[in-house]
Parts: sequence; structure tokens; C-alpha cells
Amino acid sequence: MGTAKCGNCERLAARVASLEEQLAAALARIAQLEAEIARLKKNSSTSSKPPSSDIVKPPQSSPPNRRQKRSIGGQPGHAQHTRTPFGPEEVDQVVEYELKTADAKGLRPLNRWHVVQQVELVKKPFVVTEHRARQYADRRTGEIITAPLPPEVEAAGLVGPRLSAAIGFQKAACHMSYSTIQDFWRDLTGLYLCRGQLVKVVQKNSQALAQPYAELCSALAEQERLGIDESGHKDAGKRHWTWCFRAPRFTVFHIDPSRGSEVLRAVLGETFGGVIGGDYFSAYHKYMADSGATVQFCMAHLIRDVRFLAEQNNASLARWGEKLLGWLRKLFHALHRRERQTPEGFARRMEAIRCGFLQQARRPPRLSEALTLAARFRGRAAEHYFTFLTEPGVEPTNNLTEQAIRHVVIDRRVTQGTRGEAGMRWCERAWTIAATCAQQGRSVFEFLHQSLLAHFSSQLPLSLLPQPP
Repeated sequence: MGTAKCGNCERLAARVASLEEQLAAALARIAQLEAEIARLKKNSSTSSKPPSSDIVKPPQSSPPNRRQKRSIGGQPGHAQHTRTPFGPEEVDQVVEYELKTADAKGLRPLNRWHVVQQVELVKKPFVVTEHRARQYADRRTGEIITAPLPPEVEAAGLVGPRLSAAIGFQKAACHMSYSTIQDFWRDLTGLYLCRGQLVKVVQKNSQALAQPYAELCSALAEQERLGIDESGHKDAGKRHWTWCFRAPRFTVFHIDPSRGSEVLRAVLGETFGGVIGGDYFSAYHKYMADSGATVQFCMAHLIRDVRFLAEQNNASLARWGEKLLGWLRKLFHALHRRERQTPEGFARRMEAIRCGFLQQARRPPRLSEALTLAARFRGRAAEHYFTFLTEPGVEPTNNLTEQAIRHVVIDRRVTQGTRGEAGMRWCERAWTIAATCAQQGRSVFEFLHQSLLAHFSSQLPLSLLPQPP
């Protein structure tokens, strides 16, 4: 009897051990799947992914505003905004309308008019100029001599400078494919340009922008502040990276097969005396260690990472993430009210918030996600999140650089990348000129036009280098 009981106990114990082993495996699998689900649910508000990657509108991380949603259009009490009328020098034609004599009987005409200004396209918005160079025959040898055409005419060829600049503008700033550009000019103006001709025109634009682009690249190493970001790029199906370097007065794009710190060394040199603003990507760490550069890690990226932790199902992880978010809210609340405080009071407030945040960040729950984030704030590395407190003009976020590179991301989705060295160089130059003109309040089209004129006539190229005050 006792032997039978012992046998049953052994079987039950073995069964319990087997079930516990299965339970442990199931729990581990559940944790793995929950982590995978959380990763797949990341969007632009909880990670570094761009807003264009959001398939659906991300859920609100805070309770929705209970105020009634305002109606579309102008709001009561706001000043009306109307377009400034064209001046007399801008009006090409005036048409006057008056009452017939019978209808105007008994009325005194006034020197006042009800005016409607109308803008219209002309039927043929281009001119065709035929340049003829007379040919001469040598009486003695019979050799044919041709009178020279102006160099700018020879260099431009079929497509003149303004039309070339317009095509370059469509490709650089409007995300248009060659097929779309071809359709535009054929359908709107009746002008047919084959794709090969369009490629030639774009490459002429690229050549005209080579020197202005090179000047801006050379000026990067001398900047006091640079925001840097990178995004993927496909060239003939191969993975490349588009690097964005945003200075206060200009922006440079550089396409490279590498995403490593060697790109930073090649562009900025072995040492860099300014402040680099970027995310927590390893290339910035490596360059910072090798060159001694000062870095401002992006607070916006940090907020997304912390928000991701605060939205997890694990209670201790979510609670820790929410506490970190609380300190970050205090930081930006104080930062946005800086002008209302004395410099001494602001410095004391920010130092208290910095210490409170770091104290909380260095006490993570014993979970891998929390430990990974907390590792960023060990020792002096933590101070690179707060460089903006001691370096004048440094922004706590890299938002402006992310906004600049968004144009490139959209262009990549539309055009599907490039197919060769010439295409990559054009993209670098065109994106750089478009972003820099926007920063400087200049017309992209006009800069392209003037650059082409200088290129076709072998004159000095235009410059986008900021002029010293």
C-alpha cells in the first residue's frame, strides 16, 4: 500500500514538474509575443519612425480635449485675411464694362469701379526661337565655315534656361517623376519632351549646382551647431543612406553607402568644434568618442522612447515610464516659460528638474527594456541630453533636421530612389539647394535659373554661403 502511494506521489510530482516547465515556457513565449506586439505597434509618437510610416492615426496618449471641435475655416473674432490685389504695374490688360446708354439714363457715372482681377494661363506659355548661324564656303578650298553661335545657346541646346530651371524645380522640389513631368508639359502646353531629353536637362541643372553644393559641404566643418539625421535610400536596388546636415542658415544632403561614423569623419573631419544634435544612434557615439565633439541627444526621441515604455502592459515598467514622462513635461513646461523667469531662477529650476529626472532614470525596474534606457544615463554620458542648458543657441530637440529630411523621405517613396552615380549626385545637390533656399527665403526656381545662366555662359557660379553680418 505504501509503495503504491509513493509511486503515485512520484508520478504526481513528475506531472507537476512537467506542467511547471510547460508553464514557464508558455510565460516566456507570451512575454516574447507581447514584446513583438509592442514593437509592431510602434508609431511616430512612440519611436523614431517618421509620421509617414503610420498606417492609421496613432491613438491619443492623453485624454481627448473635451472642448467642442471648432468649425473649418475662419473663426469668429479673427481678422479676415484676403489676398493683396495686383498693382497697376502687374496688370497686363484692363477690360471696362459700362451700362448701355438707355440703362444709364438719369445716372451720373462715377470714377469708381467694382474690380475683379482674374489670372489666366496664356494658350501657349512658351516661345520657340530659331538660332541661325550662316555658313560660308572657302573659295579656294571649298571648306564650309559656320558663324559661331553664342556659347549659352550652344550649351543650353533645345531647352532654354528658364524651361530647364522649371524642369529642375519640378524634379527637385515637387517630387515629380520623369513621366509626370513629360505629361505635365505635353498636356498643359502641348510641348512634347522625351524622357531622354528630360534626363539631359536635369543633368545640366546638376552640373550648374555642383559648385554651390561643394561650397556648402566645405563649410559644414566650421559650423557652431549642426543637426544631423539619416534615412534610407535605394540606388539600383542597393541600400544607401541619405545624411542630412542642418546648419542654422543652410542644409546639406549627402548620399553614402555607409551609415557609420566614418561618414561623419569624412564630412566633418577628425575633429569638430561645434555641437552636434542627433538621436541616440551609435554612429554619433563613436564620432563623439573619437573626435571629442559635443553632442545634444534629441529630447523628442527620448520622449518617444519613454512614452513607449509608459504604454506597456507591465505595471512596474509603465509606472517608471510615466514618472520619467512627468519630469520631461516639467522640463518643457519650464523651457517654454523661460522669458517669464530671471536667468538665475530658470537655471535653478532646470537644474532641479535635471537632477530629479536623472535620479528617477537611474532607478529602473529590473526589466530589459528599462535597463536598456537607463544605461543611457550612466556617468557623464547623461549630460549630453542637457547640453542645451549650457550651450547658447542649442535646441533640445532635433526636430528641424527631421523636418528637413522629411522632403527626402517623401521623394524616395514617389521616385523609388535612383539608378546610378549621376542620379545620386543630382539628388544631393537638388535637395540641398531646395532646403537651403527655403531657410534663406530665396526662390528655388530663380536660383536654378540664375545658376543655369552662369553655367551656360561660363561665368562664376552663384553661392548660397551665408554672408557674415
